[in-house]
Amino acid sequence: MQPVMSKPPTIDAEPKRKKLKWKRPIIYAVLIIFAIVNAYPIIWMAINSFKSEKEFATNQFGLPSTFVFENYLSAWETANLGTLFTNSLFVTITATLLTVLIGAIASYFLSRFHFKLNKAAYVFFIFGMLIPIHATLVPMFILMRNLGLLNMPITLIFPYIAFHLPITIFILTSFMKAFPKDIEESAIMDGCGIFRIFWSIILPMSRPALATVVILNFIYNWNEFSFALVLINDPALQTLPLGLASFAGQFTTNYGAQMAGLTMSMIPILAFYLLLEKEIVNGMTAGAVKG
Repeated sequence: MQPVMSKPPTIDAEPKRKKLKWKRPIIYAVLIIFAIVNAYPIIWMAINSFKSEKEFATNQFGLPSTFVFENYLSAWETANLGTLFTNSLFVTITATLLTVLIGAIASYFLSRFHFKLNKAAYVFFIFGMLIPIHATLVPMFILMRNLGLLNMPITLIFPYIAFHLPITIFILTSFMKAFPKDIEESAIMDGCGIFRIFWSIILPMSRPALATVVILNFIYNWNEFSFALVLINDPALQTLPLGLASFAGQFTTNYGAQMAGLTMSMIPILAFYLLLEKEIVNGMTAGAVKG
């Protein structure tokens, strides 16, 4: 007599699907409301940038009856946005590239090499995340003054790098630790050195994390106001946030031009984010699908 194999008990997934079925519309509704709440100020600002001064005073929440493109020309010329854009792009791009490069090299050695002070060095960098940045404004001003670095094109680059290295190293180190050792061992057997492995293997594999830290650094450096206000007094070296603040204070009656200036200041950030959006999504979904 042959033994009869009993079938393993099956788990009915139908109740779980039914639960998700009625929850999904609620989740979508919440996400849509959240997106609308966050997008509305931007849309409102862009719409009002095309209104005349008179129409803005009488119709702040409706569509413009006539699109006034002169607001953009007025904002560009009156607030000298060309110089402000150039200064902000130089400071932001330089600080972002140097921060990510230094952070990537440090993260590579902290995550892939084991030496005596490995953990101590990692904790030292991460401890910088606990320091309130704006509490260092006065000491930073005194230090930069003593070094003769006030009112220079590179003045803002140093504090931006210093205060963004901790979060950059934290993100990149956590990402690089997940790489298997077999990749580096195979590269060493093929004759690759440490820096060739870093440049040709580790960096390409870290593109999602690199895209994340690049966007974080770019957005903060582009919008930073406090250090720029304290360390830069020369109008020719001011960045965009400083220029927009003085523009709003000096020309408070022309709201259309102000909205136009603010709208133009957002274009580089939106373009940069859309450029790297694919890499961020790839990083978020890298471990979500098996196989």
